[in-house]
Amino acid sequence: MPSAGLAPRRIVQLTALLSMFALFTAQLASALLPNLPVFVIASAGGLALDTYLQYKQPGLLSLLSKIRFDVTVRQLLRDMLIVVGLLRLPGINPLKEQAPLTIALLAFYVLHFTCQALAVLVRRTRQLPIVTRNIDASALRLSAAPPRILSRRQAHRLLVFSAPATAGLLGSAISTTVYPGAIGVGVSLALMAGGTFYLATWLLPKNRAANDAKVIEWLGKWLDDYQPTVAMYFSGGTTSAYQANMWLSTLAKVDGKPLIVLRERFMVQKIDATDVPILCVPKVANMFALENSTLKMMLHPANAAKTSQVLRIPTLKHAFINHGESDKLSSCNPYAKAYDEVWVAGPAARDRYQLADIGVEDKDVVEVGRPQLSPIRRYDDQAAAGKREYTTVLYAPTWEGWDGNPGNTSVVLAGENIVRELLADPKVRLLYKPHPMTGSQDPRAGLANERIKAMIREANTKRSGARPGPEAAQELALRTAELDRLTSTSFRTSADEMERMLLQSAPDGDREAAVAAATAAWDTAYWDSFPEWEHQIITSARPPIFSCFNQAELLISDVSSVVSDWLSSEKPYAVANTSGLSETEFKAGFPTVRAATILAPEADGVAALLESVRHPEKDRFAEARAELKEHLLGPSDPPSIDRFNAAIGALCAKVDARRLRMESRLASEIPSQRTGDEAAEHAAEEMESDPNGAEEVTA
Repeated sequence: MPSAGLAPRRIVQLTALLSMFALFTAQLASALLPNLPVFVIASAGGLALDTYLQYKQPGLLSLLSKIRFDVTVRQLLRDMLIVVGLLRLPGINPLKEQAPLTIALLAFYVLHFTCQALAVLVRRTRQLPIVTRNIDASALRLSAAPPRILSRRQAHRLLVFSAPATAGLLGSAISTTVYPGAIGVGVSLALMAGGTFYLATWLLPKNRAANDAKVIEWLGKWLDDYQPTVAMYFSGGTTSAYQANMWLSTLAKVDGKPLIVLRERFMVQKIDATDVPILCVPKVANMFALENSTLKMMLHPANAAKTSQVLRIPTLKHAFINHGESDKLSSCNPYAKAYDEVWVAGPAARDRYQLADIGVEDKDVVEVGRPQLSPIRRYDDQAAAGKREYTTVLYAPTWEGWDGNPGNTSVVLAGENIVRELLADPKVRLLYKPHPMTGSQDPRAGLANERIKAMIREANTKRSGARPGPEAAQELALRTAELDRLTSTSFRTSADEMERMLLQSAPDGDREAAVAAATAAWDTAYWDSFPEWEHQIITSARPPIFSCFNQAELLISDVSSVVSDWLSSEKPYAVANTSGLSETEFKAGFPTVRAATILAPEADGVAALLESVRHPEKDRFAEARAELKEHLLGPSDPPSIDRFNAAIGALCAKVDARRLRMESRLASEIPSQRTGDEAAEHAAEEMESDPNGAEEVTA
């Protein structure tokens, strides 16, 4: 499937590349012959094609830049060929008339390179050593960014500003007079000179932000004022932000002053809407500003290469909270022993670490539940499911994993069979929500995923019934616009990092509560916009998986954290066994499936599974699910957020105890090890009590 999508793109790129070189060849040949019509068409066509590629094929231009044939070289070559053409074409005196044009054209390029150098300087002065969000950083003299065409898009700037010069020179070639060329080059010179001067104003003292030393000094003062106690530390790639986002609601409810600490600049905008202050510190040297703050501990939802850097701060304690728990080996990473404590949902994860024998001691494992599962509703009246016209089934398979093990995902071996059996039941409504990375490792998974989607679309064409009126779609559009307004900050295209800091300096009221309310309203509007009988393919971020949980009476999935989360509802579930193990071995090896119906790759047990959902008296696993829920997620009382806060308090208490020990140790050190201020104070006291002795010491 991926290769089919790549072929047309490569054909377009190859066609564009051949066209570019054909135009250069035609321009050179027509300049030397000379041939005026071909010369004008080739020169203008080359500029138009280059401008088009800047917007439509940046990947191709990136490849050309790697072989040193970038936009500057191409435009310079294009202009030099125009100069050659003017020399060869009759009508213009090359010495008296063309020489000033050539000199003016060279001056244009001098200004271009000057503007480019200024752009580099401006970008460097506007990149602060930290990035903030939800923090008032106006004291750093933040300002709006210069136009992007001047500061960041030198290719577009060169092509746009040189267009008048190219048009004027071609006008001179056609009219055989110098005036069109003089006007065109003059306009280009004026544009480049004006842009360069305007860009230079960002280097004036009044427009420059605070220097790095002042920024770090400000950070220390802000930390003193805010007095954070607990931070969530996160580092990762562009697709990993969900690992931190799932903890935002929990972090907002912790006792104390929460803080989010990031390491990658791009990640600041990847974090979802929250009122919690966000601080990004890219350089490890600046991380130690946290050492002298009131911060006591850090929560880590994921392991990352840069995590080891923050673990070196001796004044902080660290707890690994993970971004999901399952029976997979990745849930027991040996890196976990680097943290002071490992926080897990319930006894199952504690047992998992001990069985894995990776060096995590049992005393360092703390059970806190899963506080972010609070949006999942428990279905107390399962008997009502049998009275509904349609049974809603959520099929949420995981992806194939980094190792490509066929037992990781059911999509390849069992997915089509499961969906076929579900679609064969006229009273089933299927919600299909595959993992977003399905097919990224194994092309077979991607192909099977597409076939499953096609099966669902075809099944929908065979169903009919009443549909919600147009007011339902209007309500969804209204709720979508409101949610988008709350969750996304609109920036102008020229906005850079500093300008975004300025616009996101502080949360606008209780934004997080407003987002929660808007999300709930959107969920209701979304599900109301579809008929009850229609199957759904859900591949976008909305609705989230928990919203799908609340719609479904039954889950079919794989061995993944989805199963653990689903168990909080205590509703029936099934797990596909594509591992090659027997059912007994499968349940023994993966504790999260012990209360599940196990489906073989043939999926021949789907009909009986649906029967047990519609007739609760046939549900053999109801008690087992309740027991497994407590084993996986811990007890329901006290609530998970209370246990989470208790764990924070206990770890912070250890930090306080250590600080007291360190202060006591420093106070008991010998005088020679005292600080300079303490030594001076001690000498002053001796001078007051014995002036003669003090003079002898001074001498």
